[in-house]
Amino acid sequence: MRNELQGGWRPWLSGVLWACAWGVSVAGTDRLQVLDAEAHRRWVEEFNSGDVETVVNAVPNAVAWGWLRDQIPFFDCPDAAVVRTYYFRWWVYRKHLRWTPTGWVVTEFLPPVSHAGPFNTISCALGHHLAEARWLRDPVYGEDMLRFWLRGHEGGPQPHLHRFSQWLAAAVHDWYCARGDLRAAGAWLDDLMADYEAWERERGRPDGLFWQYDVQDGMEESLSGSRTQRHVRVPLNAYMYGNARAIAEMARRAGRGELAAAYERKAELLRERLLQRLWDPEAQFFKTLREDGRWADVREATGFLPWAFGVVPAGRGYERAWLELTNRSGFWAPAGLTTAERRHPRFRSHGVGRCEWDGAVWPFATSQTLGALARALREDPATPLSLRDWFEAFLIYTRCHERRGRPWIGEYLDEVTGDWIDRGDRSKDYNHSTYADLLITGLVGVVPGAGARLEIRPLLPGSVWDWFCLDGLPYHGRTVTILWDRDGTRYGRGAGFQVWVDGVLMARSESLGTLSCELR
Repeated sequence: MRNELQGGWRPWLSGVLWACAWGVSVAGTDRLQVLDAEAHRRWVEEFNSGDVETVVNAVPNAVAWGWLRDQIPFFDCPDAAVVRTYYFRWWVYRKHLRWTPTGWVVTEFLPPVSHAGPFNTISCALGHHLAEARWLRDPVYGEDMLRFWLRGHEGGPQPHLHRFSQWLAAAVHDWYCARGDLRAAGAWLDDLMADYEAWERERGRPDGLFWQYDVQDGMEESLSGSRTQRHVRVPLNAYMYGNARAIAEMARRAGRGELAAAYERKAELLRERLLQRLWDPEAQFFKTLREDGRWADVREATGFLPWAFGVVPAGRGYERAWLELTNRSGFWAPAGLTTAERRHPRFRSHGVGRCEWDGAVWPFATSQTLGALARALREDPATPLSLRDWFEAFLIYTRCHERRGRPWIGEYLDEVTGDWIDRGDRSKDYNHSTYADLLITGLVGVVPGAGARLEIRPLLPGSVWDWFCLDGLPYHGRTVTILWDRDGTRYGRGAGFQVWVDGVLMARSESLGTLSCELR
């Protein structure tokens, strides 16, 4: 076992010392209104049992329970696999916390990898890391991540920030919407604007679109991409639209009207170009535009990304692309959502063990696709899929978190058998996707916003579960409890769907559906 001395001392000497060092109360579960934290401790004990800590960062297994107890929202539902996976993914996330001279960072791999920067950091999943961190009780993890990436190298951005495409400005916007003060995001505006302009210089084209190699989208060996050709791929263009819109909104909140207007114009131009150039009307799908000016001959899961970042206008026919998600010749497979359409003659043609995005199931892509569908279901009534479609895909994703009877998250897996592709120790406890955020914002339905209104729009079909509870959720500086109890016998708070804020009942409905309340 390799113990890392970080910052010259061990912040994990004991649960009490760790908690005191970071200003977290060991008795932090007083924020829970309904659930008993101790009743969920068994999950952490199960995960710790038999786990080999080949790399130990700031919060080892020995104090994992204390960290989870004090930091995460607690969750309860009738499906043990969902509950187990929820706690497992948080258990994995804290393994990747590293304390550095500049504060906290979150890693992707536990063992050192050659393409990482300082402290084994990689920018590919940075947006995923921030999405999960916004639901931790202590905001220091997310704040330190931003400081490291944007100002941690001689006062400026890390040189390896652009080694991979990322949606950093959009993630910062979403972070502050959950934390409750979007105006505070103005402190990062100049950094994010400089980051956007750097992407324009590095990958921008005269027509306003962006080109990218598939490997630097984090999606190497794809059917549509190349390591050498400058194709116009969907991911970076969707990300940059989301980034431009986020910068515009944050600038508006910060009173910088001219900057907001400039980035709105950038966003609208990029949206227009993306819809014109990357939508294949015959295939009814967003596709890679090759360097030779032709569309790639394959549909890939990246084609759903425009919905994740709000690019696609509602009710204009683009929504037909979603029919491919549930098509068994498209992206739906027994063990998960594939990264390329199954009908394609080169599907899974690259062998295994080389980071193939030629069809195998990648949790990175699955979590993006489920997030995109969640947004489509909320914003476009013409979306041809249903809550049940989303929920079934979420359950398949949940059940892939296992290997040989033990909880597991790796890099990618076989779409039929569910077997994880073995890439050695580097794949164990891989932190390259989201799960807790999907459960919170999708299944339970928390829709983070900049205003004082809390909106809940669950994607759980009303007939599936008789009860669930998300307890101790930090939101806008408050503590939120969301529960569904069909007949009132599970939690003793009465029947129906309820939202409690700081222990006060703020909204209730007899049925499971949209709820909202003012945070007074």
